[in-house]
Amino acid sequence: MIITESFDRRTLAAMEVALERACESLGVAREQHDARRHIASKILECALRGERTLGALTDAGRVAAMQVVGANGLGRRADRVTETDPDGDRRQSG
Repeated sequence: MIITESFDRRTLAAMEVALERACESLGVAREQHDARRHIASKILECALRGERTLGALTDAGRVAAMQVVGANGLGRRADRVTETDPDGDRRQSG
């Protein structure tokens, strides 16, 4: 299937934004091609079902990203360390 011929420009743009949001929210890096491919496939499935809003596509992407991170331990979040700043507030770094 050629994706660009199956969807209008607005849907394609929403799919791209959803992929980036899903990957960023869970720390899936651009070079993690298999993870991104899985997330993109779930976003595509969502669009093919007719759910083409940015919210629906982003939700589908985030669920897929959580599956990837949970199954493979991928992402930046596992590398983050919780620290306490001088004011006593906790923050993550990494």
